[in-house]
Amino acid sequence: MIRILIADDQEMVRAGFRMILETQDDMTVVADVPDGVNALAKARELRPDVCLLDIRMPGMDGLEVTRALAGPDVADPLKVVVVTTFDLDEYVHAALANGASGFLLKDAGPALLMEAVRAAVRGDALVSPQITVRLLKHFTVAAVKAPAPETAALTDRETDVVRAAARGLTNTEIGAELYLSLSTVKTHLAAVQAKIGARNRVEVAAWAWRTGLMS
Repeated sequence: MIRILIADDQEMVRAGFRMILETQDDMTVVADVPDGVNALAKARELRPDVCLLDIRMPGMDGLEVTRALAGPDVADPLKVVVVTTFDLDEYVHAALANGASGFLLKDAGPALLMEAVRAAVRGDALVSPQITVRLLKHFTVAAVKAPAPETAALTDRETDVVRAAARGLTNTEIGAELYLSLSTVKTHLAAVQAKIGARNRVEVAAWAWRTGLMS
């Protein structure tokens, strides 16, 4: 059973998310809270499998809570998916830099919400399709290319998989494009994560743009 915490300052949003998620036999909502302070406290107390966090909340915003629960300095991080009305680039960058396993817009729909929860549990990451490639392309402009040896350790097939992921393709779509099984795609991505020190597929994709692999 996937245990989920919902944090949003709008009661109707929390109720809607709860209703959607609890239609699934493998999901249960263990808490829903209206602000960031309670989100942080409840998450640390209950240690849910996934935390769904809004950004603009009283007390602490969702980005601060994300950093406290999933940031690079957290010894035992929780899985966080940020769900917001606002797709501002600085929010997306901050959420992912703070350790979020996904970034969804509230109008993404029930199917994508459930997919994001399951992706986080698997150790994958999901970003709303309409902002994925726009977000990742910023790395080619904003960041300096890393030294060539950083990419040299990847096999040709791993490079193909990384490039596909960086274009925003799902594992299933990567498999179809490259004629690979789903398990093989996952194996390649896991190998790449280990080689470059990435924690999830979003960090892999960001690395591909940052190092010039997508040029």
